Amino acid sequence: MLELMQQIVNGLSLGAIYALIALGYTMIYGIIKLINFAHGDVMMVGAYIGFFSVSLLGTNIMVAMIFAMIACALLGVIIEKVAYKPLRRATRIAALITAIGVSLFLEYTTIFLLTPQQRIFPQGAFPVHDYNFLGLSVSNKDIFIFISAIVLMIILQFIVKNTKTGKAMRAVSEDKDAAVLMGINVDNTISMTFALGSALAAAAGVMIGVYYNTINPLMGILPGLKAFVAAVLGGIGIIPGAMVGGFILGILETLVSGYGNSLYRDAVAFGVLILILLIKPTGIFGKNTGEKV
Repeated sequence: MLELMQQIVNGLSLGAIYALIALGYTMIYGIIKLINFAHGDVMMVGAYIGFFSVSLLGTNIMVAMIFAMIACALLGVIIEKVAYKPLRRATRIAALITAIGVSLFLEYTTIFLLTPQQRIFPQGAFPVHDYNFLGLSVSNKDIFIFISAIVLMIILQFIVKNTKTGKAMRAVSEDKDAAVLMGINVDNTISMTFALGSALAAAAGVMIGVYYNTINPLMGILPGLKAFVAAVLGGIGIIPGAMVGGFILGILETLVSGYGNSLYRDAVAFGVLILILLIKPTGIFGKNTGEKV
């Protein structure tokens, strides 16, 4: 029983990272029905910004995370304006192909500018300490990741539920044409959605740097795909679903690694995607009436 609890505790921090990335997928899909496959690579850019903030500027990890979030929020807006806005009335397959193109552009531009070599976070950036609580081993990096992710999710929920921008986001998600008639600036609302989603992805990128202690230009591919699985699992387009889906997937991965074979953790994640599409395509929180933010 203690070992099971230990695996669940280990999975919470990983699940928190997946949940943050999945939130970007689900918000963007809820607004414009686009699967933004470049989202994982925005996370990668955030990880690099955090790395250089720590290694070159000597900032602590929290300041590095804030820098990364601001920079990637701007990057998300630029991507939306340049790549996706001209295709808003195009077919979904055209937007999907463009998203894949943006993903490859970010990856190979980073390789060209920064080389493909793996980089290691400076040891002083986040000294790791282990604590024992009721027989469970918990590291300070797991606590940092979990608490930071929860705080960011609460802030996001507050923005969506209690601010004018959040109400506009929900209105555009519900009915874009009606939102226009109500005087809502749809373009600005979509840009804000990209900014928020990209900022959360950047925070997740810095957390992955802390979690694995290494970053590389292709690091966004697998976590991005797994976060997409988490979003679908919870119900794509539904914010609480992305959160729950991320935590479920993170815990499931650690259980597979702890009780089975770590080589199967990726296969299990995508097996979950197949099962959820076969059993309940709308996800845990999804309804057949349509997606909502």
